[in-house]
Amino acid sequence: MTSPLVAGLAVAAAAYVGRYGIVAWQAFKARPPRMRRFYEGGFQATMTRREAALILGVRERTPTDKIKEAHRRVMVANHPDAGGSHYLASKINEAKDMLLGKTRGGGSAF
Repeated sequence: MTSPLVAGLAVAAAAYVGRYGIVAWQAFKARPPRMRRFYEGGFQATMTRREAALILGVRERTPTDKIKEAHRRVMVANHPDAGGSHYLASKINEAKDMLLGKTRGGGSAF
């Protein structure tokens, strides 16, 4: 007598969890694209530390080794030899130099 009741409760629980999962997935897909993994562009005339950090995907006060690692990761994805843009590569290099303190801004070749 209790096994049909337990089976019914299990089916009802599975349906409820499935419905919750579908609603949660729809809400996840409909969220606004606030936080993206990479900087979406729109470069300023003179690069700032904030813009440099956004380009490399790090914080403004990131340690040197993390800046170099982020530079390598972004450069591999956008290198001109791999089909990337020379302009983007120069901006990525400028961002690294800015965060490492090797330039004061405006050092882009373009």
